[in-house]
Amino acid sequence: MYIFTYKIKVMDTKLTLKLNQRIIEKAKEYASNKKMSLSRIVEAYLQSLTTENDTSEFEISPFVKSIATGTEIPSDLDYKKEYSDYLMEKYK
Repeated sequence: MYIFTYKIKVMDTKLTLKLNQRIIEKAKEYASNKKMSLSRIVEAYLQSLTTENDTSEFEISPFVKSIATGTEIPSDLDYKKEYSDYLMEKYK
């Protein structure tokens, strides 16, 4: 009898997100309490959104689910202008 095992390399890719500072702080605290990285929690959440069969290693908490607003962003949104306006207002 022969048993073959295959190791599939999966490369991690860096992702930059702009989020509300209060949400980031709460998410970091949540991750710390769960002894998990915030990246791992976000990855599991995104996987749960994009996978029909929920086979994630752990259940997504209500807090993490609450991060999703369900708000649709207009396709013609000028995000650079929006961000510029935000910074101008912030640093008046």
